[in-house]
Amino acid sequence: MALPAESLPVVEICPSFDLEAELMDKYEGPVAGVDEAGRGPWAGPVVAACVVLDPKRIPEGLNDSKQLTPQAREERYAEIIATAKVGWAIGTVRRIDRMNILQADLWAMRAAYRAMQFKAVAALIDGNVKPRRFPCPARAVVDADCLSLSVAAASIVAKVTRDRLMVKLSHRYRRYGWERNKGYGTREHAEAIKKHGVCTHHRRSFSPIERALRLLETGEELPIMEVTEVLPV
Repeated sequence: MALPAESLPVVEICPSFDLEAELMDKYEGPVAGVDEAGRGPWAGPVVAACVVLDPKRIPEGLNDSKQLTPQAREERYAEIIATAKVGWAIGTVRRIDRMNILQADLWAMRAAYRAMQFKAVAALIDGNVKPRRFPCPARAVVDADCLSLSVAAASIVAKVTRDRLMVKLSHRYRRYGWERNKGYGTREHAEAIKKHGVCTHHRRSFSPIERALRLLETGEELPIMEVTEVLPV
């Protein structure tokens, strides 16, 4: 007979400035947080952001962008821009298809640091891979956007910037619902591709788009594509 599972309290993890403080003590200077948005979508660019927070003016309510509502992200974004050093960069669809999504993402992280036009002594990067030839010493931390306030801020800047870009693209490419799905592989997006095909902003190196193009070229009917991505908030 199985024993009932023990009920444990749910511990909410909130980002702090602890990782930054550790690197600031080691390298004696400001530390940047780096994150990206848009690795998974079928369409649109990947965007990376780099943020150095002012320890005396850290905005309230910073968290992983996926944990915030769109309105909260916009509010935090405005506060970050007003109080921090910020840079962001776009990895285009062409770059994604040429380099692959991981390398385009890492390229955008380096470019975002340079776009900040501010010298940090070290950087915290969300994930388990550090970009090669990063301009300063870097530490990759899995789930850093949930642990570090600077990386959380970068995640918000990257997400808001990319969402705005996708909404702007949706005005020209109205058939795909990008103002709602932001290019992710939702059923709405899949059905639009089945009906209208793909456009220049679709990532041809991604298997669902590659498969759709192959079927369209041979004149075969395009089935409803498998939805592989969950639309983030």
